[in-house]
Amino acid sequence: MKRLIYYSIFIISGLLSFSAYAHLGSISGMVYEQSTNLPLRGVNVQLTGLGKATTTNELGQYRFDDLVAAPYKIELSYVGFKTLVIEAIVQDDQTTSIKTLMANTTLELKEVVVSAQRAHDQQLISSLDIKIRPIVNSQEILRMVPGLFIGQHAGGGKAEQIFLRGFDIDHGTDIQLTVDGMPVNMVSHAHGQGYADLHFVIPELIQGADFKKGPYHAEKGNFTTAGWVNFRTRDALDRSFVKLEAGQFDTYRAVAGLDLLGQKGRDKNRSAYLASEYSFTNSYFDNPQNFKRLNVMGKYHGHLSPNTNLTLTASTFWSKWNHSGQIPDRALESGLIGFFGSIDPTEGGETSRTNVNVQLVTVTPRNHTIRNQLFYSNYNFELYSNFTFFLEDSINGDQIRQKEKRNLFGYNGSFSAQNNVGNTQWTTTFGVQYRQDLTKNTELSHTKNRTETLNNIQLGNINELNAAVYADELIQVSNHFSINAGLRLDYFRNQYEDLLATPVTTKHASAAILSPKLNFYYTFNNRFQLYLNTGRGFHSNDTRVVVPQGGRQILPAAYGSDLGVIFKPFPKLLINAAAWYLWLQQEFVYVGDAGVVEPGGKTRRQGIDVSVRYQLTKHLYADVDINTTKPRAIGIMEGQNYLPLAPIFTTTGGLSVQSNSGFSGSLRYRYIGNRPANEDNSIVAKGYFVTDMQANYSRKNYTLGLSVQNLFNTRWKETQFATESRLQGEAQSVEEIHFTPGTPFFARLSLTVFF
Repeated sequence: MKRLIYYSIFIISGLLSFSAYAHLGSISGMVYEQSTNLPLRGVNVQLTGLGKATTTNELGQYRFDDLVAAPYKIELSYVGFKTLVIEAIVQDDQTTSIKTLMANTTLELKEVVVSAQRAHDQQLISSLDIKIRPIVNSQEILRMVPGLFIGQHAGGGKAEQIFLRGFDIDHGTDIQLTVDGMPVNMVSHAHGQGYADLHFVIPELIQGADFKKGPYHAEKGNFTTAGWVNFRTRDALDRSFVKLEAGQFDTYRAVAGLDLLGQKGRDKNRSAYLASEYSFTNSYFDNPQNFKRLNVMGKYHGHLSPNTNLTLTASTFWSKWNHSGQIPDRALESGLIGFFGSIDPTEGGETSRTNVNVQLVTVTPRNHTIRNQLFYSNYNFELYSNFTFFLEDSINGDQIRQKEKRNLFGYNGSFSAQNNVGNTQWTTTFGVQYRQDLTKNTELSHTKNRTETLNNIQLGNINELNAAVYADELIQVSNHFSINAGLRLDYFRNQYEDLLATPVTTKHASAAILSPKLNFYYTFNNRFQLYLNTGRGFHSNDTRVVVPQGGRQILPAAYGSDLGVIFKPFPKLLINAAAWYLWLQQEFVYVGDAGVVEPGGKTRRQGIDVSVRYQLTKHLYADVDINTTKPRAIGIMEGQNYLPLAPIFTTTGGLSVQSNSGFSGSLRYRYIGNRPANEDNSIVAKGYFVTDMQANYSRKNYTLGLSVQNLFNTRWKETQFATESRLQGEAQSVEEIHFTPGTPFFARLSLTVFF
């Protein structure tokens, strides 16, 4: 009898529990940006006092289930937006629907939380920076990444040289750059592997930059060794605008953005705009640069259905310029030329790129997210350079032409689902990626004065395919601890048609690489998160190298780890610090300037990154980034194992102000220390310290701006190389520093009118 009573109580309790569970309610919400009425992704949403939290999805949606009937307080926070607390009443067996508009506001660091719902790594720093110091020129696009330095050595038309985490990345060999998910890096490029030219992006249209350092994300493949950056362009314009700039050195720039749908589009959660940019400058070199650049971009964002967003972007870009090239120290010291002079004044180039990018994002009723992206680029490039002057040809000089025509197309797709297993939440993502590059007449030739072709060194057609699949699992073990594991498989197929061979030959090669990732995150509270990232990455090599090697040893792996913290010791102070290590299996990259391969052997890099953001007053912000690295070749005698041009110590920082009276501005510095220019450090690339200033005054319908680069007119060398060269008339060659002079004091005024 006693056992029967126990069974009865158990059954009744279960039925009561089931009955209570069956009558639980839900909250379903959508969050929009007030100025554009478009969905906000990544908003932190918390049920106050219950320990339940989530973030909004691609469509700005969030949901809480299994809630007992009661009133609830919901707190919504997002960097750069006013934090909101709203009330919702949940009833049995019902879903309470809420629509919320969030308005931009002056950033308050005390409102920024370290959320357990996301793996912040360095990303929170980027979100703050884009709000505090908006991008004002094309160089600042890349400088948004803490510790990333750039150098221009072709007068502004060529892609910048990039430095990050002890890498001289050249133009992109060890960092993956994308814009709205579309690749920027060019494989098997005429000038060098991974060449990444971002000048087709109009700076005023940048909404944000997502980045991570290191090879720790399964979605990211080729070139992701030092890290990756994805720049997001605006889905909508708050208002139409026209911006005019004028500055020293015959510098002029005009930018316009036109909102095509206006309020009627916003009412239907749609947007479309057309923007254009034209730039001209003769620059500060003795040889007039005659630089011209034209950008045109159009973008549409809206609903195909209640659960599917369509984003369509099209753009075209063209640029043409002369440049002064790199000059040897001895030419300056002897008085042959001035600091801004040139040995070969006929250097220069022309390039263009046209893009189409289509993105579809669907969130199913079961909260599964499906992403589809198709992209296409038509690209043309022609560059004339002279690095060694008369070393090889004492009569005509050593000028070279690098030229190509390219069609690039591809697809990115992924499926993501969330499931609860016990008290844990699992976010599972499967993805597939495809990219193919077809080049025509990829050329390296010996030329004279940009008008005469003396001989062809290389000429051929390239067909390179990269297909990849990946799986990623994010496990929210508790409100504090999460694990992220990923696995990626990349397959490359390379084909090269050598047009200089007799007869013309076509050869193929293929290779594959597997890249595992494993990351851990522990969030102690909303002020402190500890993380450990580990993973394997790689960069591919030029098809013209892959084919002769039969596809062997052409995907050198990189193994990395980061141990870091992001914390707020005080409400208005945010710190991100990481100790990291990276080991590379092989550093050999096709050097397009000479048409040769330079294998460098195994290398290792280790260092410390520190980023600090501090709000001094309601309107004044301070930031500093400090990065120290020890890059070395492995298996080489001590003293002979330096990595040329690899940065050892860098720091950037400044003060930014945003006032309610309409005044905003910044005073910023950047410093890079001396670093070895060759393997034994007998030639040193000298460091520099440069200060820039930006000041704006804004009213409702206009903004006045003053931008000053190199405020204190420092004489500095922007790019430096240890190069062997011979000047005309010299009996012997000399190896020494060859440099491109950095910008002198350079002031520009701007007027932006909104309508």
